[in-house]
Amino acid sequence: MASCAAMDSQPDRRPSQLLAAGVMALALGAGVLAWVLDRPPRPDLSGVLLDTQRALPSFSLARHDGGRMTRADLEGHWSLLFFGFTHCPDVCPTTLFTLREAMAQMEGERPQVILVSLDPMRDTPEILAAYVPYFHPTFIGLTGELPEVQELADGLGVAYAYVAGEDGDYSVDHTASLFLVDPQGRLAGLFHPPHDAERIARDMTEVMR
Repeated sequence: MASCAAMDSQPDRRPSQLLAAGVMALALGAGVLAWVLDRPPRPDLSGVLLDTQRALPSFSLARHDGGRMTRADLEGHWSLLFFGFTHCPDVCPTTLFTLREAMAQMEGERPQVILVSLDPMRDTPEILAAYVPYFHPTFIGLTGELPEVQELADGLGVAYAYVAGEDGDYSVDHTASLFLVDPQGRLAGLFHPPHDAERIARDMTEVMR
């Protein structure tokens, strides 16, 4: 898992509550990811494609640019979902920069890139609006109430945990995998770190064919 430290404003929930919720999600996520990783990757792809696509759970989350996104909004597009948070000092911005470079290397159709915040206590739509477009104007940031975010994350098998720090602060440890969603709104595969822009561009071009 990627380890990211969040060190600014205080959370709306006590770190102990967040930690307990995160440990439960971590256990669930690890189990689902283990099921996926048992399947061999295609030798020509850096990711893992599922033998059977899995339906995403229903969700409704706030977009950084206004309105809400639901599972129906994923239909008709290939999408790459990344779960992170704006206070992340390294993994999240590095991954988003890599995805920006990958989009620049692709020709024709490109997947929509969606950052789902695992830190909705701080990542309001306004915060995401100042953060996500910095990496690419088409990238989408999603946030919502913590149970809403956790339902989507747990349904996809995202591994994450809230780690209490000093002075009531906390950080979020989370998987750095990219979750591939097909135009029917189903989980179709995963791309595991370390991420490389050229490989993502090549693999997404191949997958979207």
